[in-house]
Amino acid sequence: MDDLSLPADTQRSVIDGQDIPLLRIRDLHTEFRTEHGVVKAVSGVSLDLAKGETLGIVGESGSGKTVTMLSVMRLIENPPGRIASGEVIFEGVDLLKLPVRKMRQIRGSKIAMVFQDPLTSLNPVYTIGDQLIEPIKIHLKLSKKAAGEVAKEALDQVGIPDPDRAMETYPHQFSGGMRQRAMIAMAIACKPSLLIADEPTTALDVTVQEQLLQLVDDLRSRLQMSVIWITHDLGVIAGLADRVLVMYAGELVESGLTDLIYNQPRHPYTQGLLRSIPRLDVPRGNRLQPIPGTPPNVINVTAGCQFAERCQHRIDKCDEHPPLIGLEAGHASRCWVNPHATIFEEQMQEGVS
Repeated sequence: MDDLSLPADTQRSVIDGQDIPLLRIRDLHTEFRTEHGVVKAVSGVSLDLAKGETLGIVGESGSGKTVTMLSVMRLIENPPGRIASGEVIFEGVDLLKLPVRKMRQIRGSKIAMVFQDPLTSLNPVYTIGDQLIEPIKIHLKLSKKAAGEVAKEALDQVGIPDPDRAMETYPHQFSGGMRQRAMIAMAIACKPSLLIADEPTTALDVTVQEQLLQLVDDLRSRLQMSVIWITHDLGVIAGLADRVLVMYAGELVESGLTDLIYNQPRHPYTQGLLRSIPRLDVPRGNRLQPIPGTPPNVINVTAGCQFAERCQHRIDKCDEHPPLIGLEAGHASRCWVNPHATIFEEQMQEGVS
């Protein structure tokens, strides 16, 4: 297990005077058994989330972002998957030790999750109203009529016009952005303490993406929720997250306050992610620089640094597995080299000829 006294894991943003984390994950391991071997999807992830905080989790597809949060929700299908070890402490209770019935009470009422594709998450044969009312009745123990009023209020909160008409609408009659708003309404209807947003802006156009980003941030402030935002795009959460965690091959490779991650990235993988997205502060004519190679096979995990094969800073020490190494306050990187931010800044200015 990594040193949990590291600044990035313990020195959280203190939101509204709260210092006790709403969510605390410790040494979480989740794996899937396949015919080719055991896929170690999450390897030793530890993090804290303060009340009212927005946390961004970024990384390429397959880095373990979604599986980490599905583990928190206890939605890992067994078989083939299983949560091998670790703790997930939410409001002082270890969710991994709860009976299934108790976990179902928390899922949807205390912790809600918005998934990537609303079209597959919504049932096509039921109206939006039916799908909103059912969980409200279960979690808030209301009559169908009272639950309908709560559902209309939730639709209004997410900016869907004419909630009465929307309640009678089927998912296919909504646009992609409206379906996602309906999913967010379903998630916030019971006023959860934690909202997990799993790349909800995927496949939406830029203007709709911006509207949804602002909507979730407004709801976080209005409902005093904590938010975990999962994305592969660092640009999406630049103005939203208080802190950012970067994942690679099932591990946290860098964590810190948002300004530090964007302005002084210390892990070569984080630097590569930033170099591969368009930036307005980079001179015109500079080409985007993709990260060479492909992510490693997490069935046959190497003993050393998982990013070493793709890293331009590789040294002999990289054959040993690096821990999260504390840097500035609120910043840690899983790298033996930890190249200074100035190297990254110089590369951004020079560009690629």
